[in-house]
Amino acid sequence: MSSTTADPVAWSRVDVSAGLGVGAVLAEPGGYRLEAGETVADGGDRFSTRVTVHADLAWSSRSARVEVLSSGGASAVELARQAGGWSVDGVRVPELDGCADIDVAATPLTNTLPIRRLGLRPGEYRDISAVWVDVPSLRVRRLGQRYTRLYPSEGRDRYEYRDTAFGAFVLSVDRDGVVVDYEGLAVRVH
Repeated sequence: MSSTTADPVAWSRVDVSAGLGVGAVLAEPGGYRLEAGETVADGGDRFSTRVTVHADLAWSSRSARVEVLSSGGASAVELARQAGGWSVDGVRVPELDGCADIDVAATPLTNTLPIRRLGLRPGEYRDISAVWVDVPSLRVRRLGQRYTRLYPSEGRDRYEYRDTAFGAFVLSVDRDGVVVDYEGLAVRVH
């Protein structure tokens, strides 16, 4: 796998009437930066999201900023991991201790972090806890997740992603670990 996907990729949401996301993985000194945005219009629900996540060289999340523009106005949440644990908007949140990943509901790009960090072989799985950011509410909580690497299909690596709140989904990824198809949520636009 190469270390970055500097060219932006785009996804079309398949779970809402209209939704489009764009994102890229960029190398930076000491790690990586994930930049993503998404716009959703589904019935009366309309919002736009901007996501920036910083990760170290081992693909562990260090910080994130998630911004939302919705009918409720503009809002943002800032997450930071320090030696003492995670803070949300500058306030320490012990419930998030031990989380190595940030998972933002608005983009499949954040799934790249554990996929790259865990380095699973086909048939292997790992249970993790992630800092999960709901969009558009920006509520932050700990979410138990399991990543299982499946055997490749149609020339793509595949993973089963399972969490304690929403169930299981199959993800196909490109050679950089960036989602191509997220079952029931998004598909890459070519």
